[in-house]
Order: sequence, then structure tokens, then C-alpha cells
Amino acid sequence: MQGTVDGFTYGLVTPLVAYLMACLGGALGLRCTTRSMLVARSWRGGWLALGSAAIGSGIWTMHFIAMMGFTVKETPVHYDKPTTFASLGVAIVMVGIGIFIVGYKGATGTALFTGGTITGLGVASMHYLGMAGMRLNGKLEYNTLTVSASVVIAVVAATAALWAAGQVRGFLWSVGASLVMGLAVSGMHYVGMAALSVHLHGSTSTPSGDSPAALLAPMMIGPLAFLCLAGVVVMFDPLMVMGKPDWTPVENRPGIPAHPTVPHPGRRPAPRRGQDRGHRSSRTPQSW
Repeated sequence: MQGTVDGFTYGLVTPLVAYLMACLGGALGLRCTTRSMLVARSWRGGWLALGSAAIGSGIWTMHFIAMMGFTVKETPVHYDKPTTFASLGVAIVMVGIGIFIVGYKGATGTALFTGGTITGLGVASMHYLGMAGMRLNGKLEYNTLTVSASVVIAVVAATAALWAAGQVRGFLWSVGASLVMGLAVSGMHYVGMAALSVHLHGSTSTPSGDSPAALLAPMMIGPLAFLCLAGVVVMFDPLMVMGKPDWTPVENRPGIPAHPTVPHPGRRPAPRRGQDRGHRSSRTPQSW
């Protein structure tokens, strides 16, 4: 028997809030990744780690806010906590691998393709691992073609986002990139949900695990607190907003000559080394 699946129990509320969370995580992650490319190598890892956690937390929170609107008419839906929170770890780790590759190798060529593929697979893995944590009186079945389409969307979206992190410097351009990324992540989620069908069992026993309401509080507190903290870091770093590098000026770097000194009026300019040597070599022995 096929179950009656509804992914929009609360109308447009859960999709809209989920989209905003994906945009927030994407915006913070992209700004942190951009910032990592504008700092010394010793600071780069910290910014990349912050960006990875922001994007991972954003897409994970987006997924489970959207799942608050998911119901199966014939059976209650519960969630297994360990599997649910393991999907958060998968998202952060795999997104982090992709971001670190691009952060250290640059957002071009092979590094961009590899990093985008790993990041996209991380987003897709988070989604389907989170779905595997569902507990209900039935079996989840997926359409292979639609699942493949959702994975392709995730990979393309991740690659485009990493490219934007390496190319886009202005604040407004970054906001636009995060809106597109949020749309792509949300699209990947709902395409993946469109691949789902539920085959019900004959038993009417209540499945084990926690209800969506019981998971909502711990799910929101941790990732949202982290995203707020990351947002504070971004807000209090003016270079993040302006998109300007904080590289040391070229003339102050060791081994690079500074600009020539302008002579003070009335002072006789000091002879250059070459001129001084030439002047000495032209002296007669009597002047020594």
C-alpha cells in the first residue's frame, strides 16, 4: 500500500524559512571563504573552517526545517537522533574538504571541479542520510533518475558557489550569489523529496525515535547559535563587508624596495651608490 505523502503541511511557511536558512548559511560561508583568500596563509585555515561549518549548518538546518512540513497521512513520522545529527557532521566535513581544496588551490580548473564535486556530494549525502533517519511504519523508496538529478543539482550549485567565493569580492554580489545558492540547495532538497515514495507496512505500531516537534528545539538551538556567532564575526570585520584585501602594501614587504625618497628643498641630495663609485674612480691619486 502506498502512503499519501505531503511535503507542504504548513503551506509555504516551511519552504520559505528553509530557503532563508540556506541563504544565511551560504552567505556566511561564501564571505568566510572569500576572506580566507585575502589573508596570510597562517590565518586561512581558520576562515575556511568557519565557512565550512556555516555552510554545513545552514543546509542541515534548511533540510530539517523543510522536513517539519513533511507528513505521511497513514503513519506518524519520527526521527532517529544519532542518524539525524550524524548527517550534520557529514555535511560539515565534506563541505569542508571541498572548501579547503579551493581555498588553498584556487577557484579555477581541477581544484574547482574537485572541490565542487566533493561539496555537492556532501550536500546530497547530508540529505539522504537525514532521510535514512526517518522512522515510520513503511519503507522509503526512491526513483533513481530523480535522485540522480538532485545530486547533479547539488554538485553544480556547489561548484558555482565555490567559483563565486573565489571571484566575487563586492558585498552585494556576494548576497546575490548566496541567494542563488540558497535556491539551488532548496531545489536539490525538493527534487530529492519528489523522488520519494512510501510503501506502508500492515502493522499499526508506533515507530521508534523522536517526533519532529521533539527534534525541533535541539536542532535549532545549536546550528542557529553558531550561525548567529558567525554572523557577528562577519559584521565586525569591515574587510568582509567591503571585500577589500588586507595584504601588506607592496612597498613594506621585505625584499622589495620602497618608493624613492623625495629630496627636501634646500638639501643637497645624497649621491647614489653607482654615482659615488664613479666619482671616486675618476679622482686623481693626489686627491686620495
